[in-house]
Amino acid sequence: MARSDLLVSLVRSGSTGDQGTFRRTVDAIIAEEQAKKHVVLASELADAISHVPATASSARNGNGLSRSVMAFEQLVYEVVPERRVADLVLPPSVTSATAELVEEHHRADLLRSYGLEPRHRILLVGPPGSGKTSLAEAIATEVMVPLVVVRYETLIGSYLGETAGRLQAVFESVRQRRCVLFLDEFDTLGKERGDEHESGEVKRVVSSLLLQIDQLPSYVIVVTATNHPELLDRAVWRRFQLRLSLSQASRAGIERLLERWVRRTGRPLGLAPRTLADKMVGASYAEVEEFASDVDRRAVLAMPEPDMQAIVKARLAQWKERAGPSA
Repeated sequence: MARSDLLVSLVRSGSTGDQGTFRRTVDAIIAEEQAKKHVVLASELADAISHVPATASSARNGNGLSRSVMAFEQLVYEVVPERRVADLVLPPSVTSATAELVEEHHRADLLRSYGLEPRHRILLVGPPGSGKTSLAEAIATEVMVPLVVVRYETLIGSYLGETAGRLQAVFESVRQRRCVLFLDEFDTLGKERGDEHESGEVKRVVSSLLLQIDQLPSYVIVVTATNHPELLDRAVWRRFQLRLSLSQASRAGIERLLERWVRRTGRPLGLAPRTLADKMVGASYAEVEEFASDVDRRAVLAMPEPDMQAIVKARLAQWKERAGPSA
């Protein structure tokens, strides 16, 4: 049975002819039934709503529901999340805020019974390799929903209105399901509209983006990430209920990451995590994880008795060559 607030919204919007609210309510009911594994009912509802005439605005843009769903497969890719928050090295404030977010979504029914919704709009800021993508995946894991990642190579169009139309297709489709929608390099879309060097098309894209974010239901968690927060439009900042800053990897952080890697995999890295961390100061967390994966690969290929110290020293030498003279 759908939640009482959704049924009330459905009746009210249907009786007043509010097609926008009607469609969003039906999308929410479909997502709720999918979460309950009522796949037959969810499929029947999705099929029924696809035959409802589009609103005037969607008809003008040529983005009816069925067309949006078809485009969705080309505009995103889906990840089955595996990372956990406990696997990551994060600032304490970010760990605490993430735990609160996850709790809100696990106890969303309690919040809704008091007329409240869980927070679901998150902006991650930090240098490359600081763990923004990993945190988006970990949030999806903890909330137990898929991670949907936007493909910028197909989203960004060269013709007038094309990018805004594709954005609308993505957001229309994700409204039908519980998921984490991840937009990396968010400054590509959310640029400052006051920049006199940007075209009118960029301003239209930002306006469309803000509208779509505002209309997302709370069961869709949108996580955005940027290395260049100074480029974001000021209105974009206000849309996000959580703005979390991730930091560059520290020596202590690298050591903790390596310790967690050994505990998780059950395979030693040949040298003590502290010794390795001293040698990898300046690396990002993403580089440290790739280094550990590389060691694992070589160890497996050298079985049954791999020389872990030799493998680690060889990987360190290769890492320093790739990183350059400053490593």
